[in-house]
Amino acid sequence: MGEIRNFRSGNQNEPPSHGAMPRRLAAIIVGDIASYSRLMQADEEGTHVRVKRIERDLIEPSIVEHHGSLVKTTGDGFIAIFDSPVEAVRCSIVIQQNLIGRNASLPKHSRIEYRIGVNLGDVIIEPDDVYGDGVNIATRIEGIAEPGQVYISGAIYEQIKHKVVCGYEALGDRKVKNITDPVRIYRVLPDADAVGGTRGRRENTLIFLLSLTLLVSAAGVLWYLLAQPPGKGSEQAATPTASPVASPVQQPPARESAVPTPQPSPSLASPAPPAPTPTPSQSPTPASEPDMTAIRGGSFTMGSNEDPTERPVHQVAIKPFSIGKYPVTVREWNECAAAKACGFTAIGKDDAPVTNVSWTDAQQYAAWLAQATKKPYRLPSEAEWEYAARGGTQSKYWWGDKLQPGMAGCKDCGDAAGEQPAKVGSFKPNPFGLYDMGGGVDQWVADCWHRTYQGAPNDGSAWSGGDCSSHVLRSGSWKNDSRYVRPSNRDGYDTNVRYPTHGFRVALGP
Repeated sequence: MGEIRNFRSGNQNEPPSHGAMPRRLAAIIVGDIASYSRLMQADEEGTHVRVKRIERDLIEPSIVEHHGSLVKTTGDGFIAIFDSPVEAVRCSIVIQQNLIGRNASLPKHSRIEYRIGVNLGDVIIEPDDVYGDGVNIATRIEGIAEPGQVYISGAIYEQIKHKVVCGYEALGDRKVKNITDPVRIYRVLPDADAVGGTRGRRENTLIFLLSLTLLVSAAGVLWYLLAQPPGKGSEQAATPTASPVASPVQQPPARESAVPTPQPSPSLASPAPPAPTPTPSQSPTPASEPDMTAIRGGSFTMGSNEDPTERPVHQVAIKPFSIGKYPVTVREWNECAAAKACGFTAIGKDDAPVTNVSWTDAQQYAAWLAQATKKPYRLPSEAEWEYAARGGTQSKYWWGDKLQPGMAGCKDCGDAAGEQPAKVGSFKPNPFGLYDMGGGVDQWVADCWHRTYQGAPNDGSAWSGGDCSSHVLRSGSWKNDSRYVRPSNRDGYDTNVRYPTHGFRVALGP
């Protein structure tokens, strides 16, 4: 555990007074790099460059994306504040999961791993700093956290426990330095199923210990019987033989009492084969297939000049294929989760698009659906997605060059953005009859991320060459502004990282 920095608080080292200081309730994130001194000693310049890159490319954008404010960086860490505890925890999860992806190819001793603590408290705000016990508690929680983990206070937990798709492990009350009362602490488990895993491990341990105790007891009894003199052993053997004889004699009356009422007997027989019941429940692997729309082949002009990542504009030929009429829904995803083929059970309404999905998750779903239906389901290529999203048009949006209300779900598309996306099919379909091809949820496609279209294939196939640690996202989400719902808009994100606005739809074809 690295050193815990002692931030100034309202009751020690008071900030200079310039009249009344503004106070507010805020969710505070404190992050700190584990083993920072060792990393600097091994490669001072390289570590400094890597840390600055993480701050620039990951930490600062994530804080802004989640409506927070970066208060300051501290060389080996950072402090940020948020109006919303939910956004603070989501931001922390995104940072940690993104770092997992970045560290995957590095040896353990050279990985940059953050410990993150989150607390809700009253703070004093200054232009370049924050003060108060709320900050100190977040700092102490961060100091307790394990590298790569997010620990939160009980105050944060009470605000988010039913609002964030994750699990929590209670770590009990902890006494922390310079804070009078103990602080209740929870560890955040980004995969909601992980909480069941931690309980399962404890239950398995208890079952193992119980089994071991019974085994030792049985061995002791066996040793005792074998150690008896022959005469005494035969006497004791005679006693049990009388007992089995008595028990059959008493069981016929029980059976006779069951004869007059034949109906209980089938009801007793049905619990007996609960073993076959799981077999049928795995047999519904003939999954219910998503609604698919057939798309005729053709050619179109892909890209635009509105953003450097959408250049150069180029001509692409598309073969006939089918694509999901809607993004994959919570109900469809949970069929895969029930079959143990997808990594978590989604929450939300059945007809809402599934969210918080990584590219790897989306690939798992497509592979399961292909196996269950014996059809070649897959993720669409980036070219197929844009061709389908345009619906035969070449305008800025599929409906024209100007934004119109009621056509897409985004932050400034007419309705205020909610906490969750609208159910699939809430907005008008495009000319190909496809819904939510712009706004709603970001949608993964098969292609690896490239910063431009230079060298992109022109036959509609997925672009898989180069660095595939990131993959392409299309559509924009209900949290983005209208620039993101353009058919040509594209972005990239880490392959193995889940994010609350990310979903997908499937394709079917050669």
